[in-house]
Order: sequence, then structure tokens, then C-alpha cells
Amino acid sequence: MRIHFTGIAGAGMSAVALMMRDAGHEVSGSDADVFPPMSTYVEGLGFPFHRSFDAANLPGDLDVLVLGASAKLGGEDNPEVAEARRRGVKVTTFPELVGEATRDRLNTVVAGSFGKSTCTALMAHVLKEADRDAGWMIGAISPSLPATGHWGTAPEVILEGDEYIVGPADHRSKFVLYHPRDVLLTSLIHDHVNVFPTFADYENPFRELLRLLPAEGLLVARDHPAIRAVAGEAACRIVWYDTAPCAGWFSEDVVYGETTRFTLVAPDGRRIAMATTLLGEHNIENIVGVAAYVLERGLVSEAALIRAVASFAGIRRRLDRLTAASRVPVIEGFGSSYEKARSAIEAMLLHYPTRPLTVVFEPHTFSWRNRDALPWYDTVFAGVARALIVPPPSHGAASHNQSSFEEILARTAAAGIAVDGVRTADEATAALSALSGEEVVLLLSSGPLLGLPDSLPPVFEALYADAAAA
Repeated sequence: MRIHFTGIAGAGMSAVALMMRDAGHEVSGSDADVFPPMSTYVEGLGFPFHRSFDAANLPGDLDVLVLGASAKLGGEDNPEVAEARRRGVKVTTFPELVGEATRDRLNTVVAGSFGKSTCTALMAHVLKEADRDAGWMIGAISPSLPATGHWGTAPEVILEGDEYIVGPADHRSKFVLYHPRDVLLTSLIHDHVNVFPTFADYENPFRELLRLLPAEGLLVARDHPAIRAVAGEAACRIVWYDTAPCAGWFSEDVVYGETTRFTLVAPDGRRIAMATTLLGEHNIENIVGVAAYVLERGLVSEAALIRAVASFAGIRRRLDRLTAASRVPVIEGFGSSYEKARSAIEAMLLHYPTRPLTVVFEPHTFSWRNRDALPWYDTVFAGVARALIVPPPSHGAASHNQSSFEEILARTAAAGIAVDGVRTADEATAALSALSGEEVVLLLSSGPLLGLPDSLPPVFEALYADAAAA
């Protein structure tokens, strides 16, 4: 089959394109206004990639066009979609394609408000290192994996399950299309307020997902009140996990450092010594969840799990160190929601307790830009010495109750945070070039952040290279 992906630089779209190519299909794609790391990643994947939308991009013998959900693609008005419709070519979405293609596999959906990309990538890495050729689809890049999407020859497929809707005309959550046998549920905190106005609205797709689990399925879930409230929807075995003692799997004796060490405690009392180079308590939680799943399913041995966790290098944009020689570390985190942003900040405070923390933040998602979420700014930067905030993007502003840049800055300042607004990369770089040299810098966004993840590290390597890296 010949498949064209309109919007292929989306993280999920490119992962599915790779799965389909692995499965033997011919793949091409197009996108516009894309930024690293996904733009450079897609350019290196080896299939035709067009940097604009044009009817001429579609192969003459096209079988399926997969349309991404981003508003910038133009939906049905996109010229590639119009051409596909004119030819009578099937137009679908990537969640529908994944669901159709993997219907007969043993699908594990990794779901939750946060942690799902890391857990999906870690689970795929653990299975790969144990020579189990599972398939996977991950909405982020991991240096520990050869690609974000893989078809695999084993029955299992590990799918990052997004609760966000399929598209403007299809309000089903993506993950309910994935025919789960098992679910790893990491978290349940209100998010995506533009499509789920209330927490009850947000819970509903998770309830629906758990109702899809068969009797022989397995739910591995973090022991949290919000998750316990929905877990009763699952008519299968439930295994709990946490970073505190619980009636399931948990961690204890955590010693944080460049290599963090802890003990994984099994429900039967077994104690397994673990080590990881990932930063933050939230990553200990992620490891415990993945370990609970693969060991409960008997997919790997304890020894194989220990080796794989120790060698896992994480994923891009999730506390990814961008400098090597600079004595002021520049670390990139993912800040699409309050919990993700706060977890990244807390990890910095935990691992660099004596260094003033400067955060450069972009309110990129609808959740951060929505006026109803202004209270997030009251606490998200707690412990931060200084925050530099860039303006929120304007795309889709008319579709929700968008805050102004001035409101965001004022709310942050009212919380007692030293905050400055920066509108250009040059402004941000100038502000960061006057540091004392004792700080640590966290870049926090789910968007392009003025291109700073690419432009700032070489500046710091030169400017702050007069002492050994921290």
C-alpha cells in the first residue's frame, strides 16, 4: 500500500509512518512551519518529505492519505486533502490507521496525563534489550531506540496512548481506537482544557479506555486517588505501583546523583537494586511502573530489566542536557502542562540544590494560554530564582479564552517570582549572557521556544567554558 502523511513532522504521525514502512508499505509525507527536533528527525528518515503542502506531492498510485490534526494543516481545505478527495483516495487519521493495523496484535496502551512518552520509550527499550522484537509507537525521540515507530515481529505492540481528540470533526480520544489488551496508567490530572472543560470531561475517555480491557487483560496503575476512582471500569486484574509503599510495586531507599540508585520492592517482598541516569523523582515513578508491567507479564527477567533501565538514556526534551563544556548547564524539559512543567522544575531543584535555577518558559499549549489556567502561574515556578517568559503563540487564540502575555507576566510576578518577558531569541540570549556562572538553566516548552534549544548551547559553551562543566 502507498501511504502519504499530511503533517508528517508531528511526533505521532512520523512514528506511525515508520511503523507502516516497517510493515512493508511505501511512505511519503509533507509538512510546513516545523521546528527541531522533529523537523531534522523526519528529514533523516529516508522517505520523500516535502516542506510545503501541494497536490503535486501525492504519488499517482496513492492508496491512503493520513491527515494530521494540527490546525496549521488546514484540515479539509489543505490542497493535498482536496486532491485526495478528488481522486477518491481514502483519507484517514493516524489513530484510525494504528487501530486498524494492530487490531490482531497484543496491544499495550501507555496512558496518562504525564509520563507516557518516557514509559513507552523505556518499555520498548527494555523489550528490545531483552531481544523481544515488539512493535512500538512513541510520540518523542529517544537516543536509546533506533526510531520512534517500529512494527516488530513479536505479538506485542507498545503504543503511547494520547487522550487528546482525533480531530476537530472526531471527538473520540485517540487511545480508544487502539484495541488494548493491557494498559499502563501513569497519572490523571486535568489537562487539555480547550477540549475537556471539566475534570469529569477529562476523566471520561480514561473510563472508556479501561472498559475496553478484556478479562484476560492487565491494568498496571499508579496508586493515586484519581486513578482509583476510574480503575473500577476495568474488568481485569489490576496491579498498583507508586514511589511510596503501597499494595503493589514501589521504590524505596532512593539516593539521587549523576547515577540515582534505589530499591524496587515487589508485592511479594522481593527487593531489586536499580540504577538510572534519569533525573527527578517522577522518573523513578516511571521506572517503577514499567518494571511492574514487564515483570508482571513475564516479558523479561529481573537481570535484563536492571541492565536495560541502567542503560536507558531517556528521551529528547525531557530533561535533556544540551551543553557539555559549559559550567552553566542548559537542560531542556517538556512543559506542555502544569504537572510536566512542575516535575521538570522539581527535578532541577533536587539534582542542583545549591544552584540558582533560571527557567525560560513558553506557554505554548492551549492549557497554558487559557485564562482559566492563570492560577497555575501562582505555584509552577516555586523555587525558581528567575523566570524568562516568551509570548504565547496566536494560532487558535480565538477558539478559547486566551490570556494575554501581560496577564501571564503579571500573574507570575504576583507569585513573588523575578520574571521578565522576552520576545526574541536575542533578548533571551542577552539576558542569559549576564549570569554569574553558578546557575543552571532550564528551557521549558512544548513548542519552538524561539529556537533557543539550538541557538543557546553553543553560546553557553563559549561564554561559560572557563571552568569544568558542572
